[in-house]
Amino acid sequence: MSETSQPAQDQVAQQPDPRRWRALAIISIAQLMVVLDATIVNIALPSAQADLGISDGNRQWVITAYALAFGSLLLLGGRIADMWGRKNTFLTGLIGFAGASAIGGAAVNEGMMFASRALQGVFGALLAPAALSLLTVMFIDGKERAKAFGIFGAIAGGGAGVGLVLGGLLTEYMDWRWVFFVNIPIAAVAFVGATAFVVEPKGTRNRSPLDIPGTLLGTLGLVALVYGFTRAESEGWGDGVTLSMFVVTAVLLAAFIAVERRTAAPLLPLRVVLDRNRGGSYLALGLAIIAMFGLFLFLTYYMQLVKGYSPIRTGVAFLPMVAGMVIGSTQIGARLMVRIQPRYLMGPGLLVAAVGMLILTQLGIDSSYVGLILPAEILLGLGLGTTFMPAMSLSTHGVEPRDAGIASAMINTSQQIGGAIGTALLNTIAASAATTYITSNIAGASSPELVQIEGQVHGYSTAIWWATAIVALSSLVAFVLINAGKLGGQTVAEGDEELAPAMVH
Repeated sequence: MSETSQPAQDQVAQQPDPRRWRALAIISIAQLMVVLDATIVNIALPSAQADLGISDGNRQWVITAYALAFGSLLLLGGRIADMWGRKNTFLTGLIGFAGASAIGGAAVNEGMMFASRALQGVFGALLAPAALSLLTVMFIDGKERAKAFGIFGAIAGGGAGVGLVLGGLLTEYMDWRWVFFVNIPIAAVAFVGATAFVVEPKGTRNRSPLDIPGTLLGTLGLVALVYGFTRAESEGWGDGVTLSMFVVTAVLLAAFIAVERRTAAPLLPLRVVLDRNRGGSYLALGLAIIAMFGLFLFLTYYMQLVKGYSPIRTGVAFLPMVAGMVIGSTQIGARLMVRIQPRYLMGPGLLVAAVGMLILTQLGIDSSYVGLILPAEILLGLGLGTTFMPAMSLSTHGVEPRDAGIASAMINTSQQIGGAIGTALLNTIAASAATTYITSNIAGASSPELVQIEGQVHGYSTAIWWATAIVALSSLVAFVLINAGKLGGQTVAEGDEELAPAMVH
């Protein structure tokens, strides 16, 4: 960025757009659509599988196709947003996501369903980093940015729970196809609102040519990683293809790093991730998501298979966790972020979440929702909500405007990869523990059915012990790696990192 263009750019940065709060509402609606799609389809999957004749062996692709495309293309989506413009990328993502959702709702066979889910992932990979980077360049006052990221973080954290509730309502009272069709009016509202209210500041694009070798290596490396973990869940960790995927991942990502160090215009400038605060936020949040995704899975199984809850009742049972995330993000995180260092929000927040998970390790067949699950959910929601907001703000704070899209893509990538790892890793641990318990106790049991249920619950609690340890580790990462100063209290001119040295280094 030339020195001659800097004063003009700083002048732009010092003039906040009066439409920024309405833009936040529109961007948040779009983000909610993307986030809830990760779980809304889970509730409807049994009905869709029966209607479309999808085999048990292939049904995982309804979930995996979305995760593969989304997780592997996020870096490219972030780079496109930086290069082509965040608003252009955001609007394109909305149109594409709505179109892909229409195909899913109209699906007549499994091929059409899998294709629609992959397309949703492709356009979600454009939409998600563009949304977060738009907030980064539109909100330049420290206190305002804290509030904006608080709202955005609450939606990102609570969207999965909202998806469970909405998926149950639509499936039970309408039709499974509406879990796809519902995205069309949401995207239409967001598109009209974004056209009117979203304004991208001038002089913040990165017009460097696209790094083709880095794009291919990075995308294929992430595809191999996500596919390796999803295959491990269904085929086991010792499966030959699973192991080969992890080897291929290591080779491709090592080559990716080597290319990025040498190219003049890298897909992922290493300065984005080597900053200890941004890198620490990516790692801490990724670890927390590993635990959270696994927990959602086990609590859903527990409530429906052990307690006999309906899909709607299961979704409603998650609402206290969602409420805790909203309160933790908007009332605790956003208010304190401008007063204390982010490590003193993220570290304690993750410890509170770990205590909530620790309570859930005591799950039994007869556990009370009010006495055990409810207080655990509240602690989890408050802890994770308090963590999400500073983590998201820190992930792009102090980054050069030309890198805002790729930095935003990295926080989304850490969440997607964390989700894939968490689902596979913790599900495998739970299944192994359940099998061991059942094998040890089934012989001579008066009620083999009871032993089977006890084994499943034992598997859940064992996996939750691991999840608790992972969240505690993420708290340690936040305390050790992150050393940024307060993320608010002054106006930061985009592109002038000298104004906030404590926040960058």
